Amino acid sequence: EEMSGQIPLGRLGTPEDVAAAVSFLASEAAGYITGQVLGVNGGLYM
Repeated sequence: EEMSGQIPLGRLGTPEDVAAAVSFLASEAAGYITGQVLGVNGGLYM
């Protein structure tokens, strides 16, 4: 709970949150994205 209070979205991430990001990056929709780091952290580090 202490950690959740520090995250702007107000909750810890789930495996599904990470899976959605991975799925997007592996899709054709991300075909023009190269050399980026995608932070899946609920806005903790902005």
